Amino acid sequence: MRAHDRAFRTTPGVSAGGARTVEGDIPQYLVDHYAWAYLRPSAIAFFDRGWVVNLILWGHFGRLRDIALEWLGEAPLAGRTLQVACVYGDLTQRLAGRGGPGAALEVVDVVPQQLANLGRKLSGDTKVLLRLANSTELGGADHRYDRALLFFLLHEQPESVRRATLAEVMRVVKPGGRIVIADYHRPSRINPLGLLMRPVLQHLEPFALDLWRDELVTWLPLSGLRTLEHRFFCGGLYQLLALSVE
Repeated sequence: MRAHDRAFRTTPGVSAGGARTVEGDIPQYLVDHYAWAYLRPSAIAFFDRGWVVNLILWGHFGRLRDIALEWLGEAPLAGRTLQVACVYGDLTQRLAGRGGPGAALEVVDVVPQQLANLGRKLSGDTKVLLRLANSTELGGADHRYDRALLFFLLHEQPESVRRATLAEVMRVVKPGGRIVIADYHRPSRINPLGLLMRPVLQHLEPFALDLWRDELVTWLPLSGLRTLEHRFFCGGLYQLLALSVE
């Protein structure tokens, strides 16, 4: 059985961080705020185009993608890699291509439609396992991944879910392993995109401005992590953070 042909099964309930879940465990906040981007077939077909993703990120998708992948480790990657949430564009295909012999890539997402879409893009790549899971409840043993990537996920989550996601990712990555995060950041005062992006985010992504008000470390566990790299792009609008699990 190919990885992306596995049946999607979940148990309805309440996820860590208190997010209510509906429709096969899709969190209520996603249904309420992100159906327009991730749940509707027409949205998936429109947004999962390279030029659209690049336009949304003001031409910075390729650069952010490539640096994030480099920060995960020098290719060929060994061991097990975790990608938390599907990403529009070709990030996963490129990440899978960086794996060495015997390496494994697992992508988890809480939306079955997103996993099905990614499975079609992977074209039968059996090195990639697609698994339906909430980022706050990854399950399984501690310290089983060598590295993890969160690419523009945290700004889509309410604070309690964001905090639980980071704690859970830290739990499953091995000591000495890496966690790489790409996401929004408050732009500099002289960046004209700040005036444009604030109302856009307020309207379309209601949790994103949390990352303008506070630094990412606000939601990280208080101990057990060391910062390796932290860089800003597009006048401070985007950030990349690489952490080592102690």
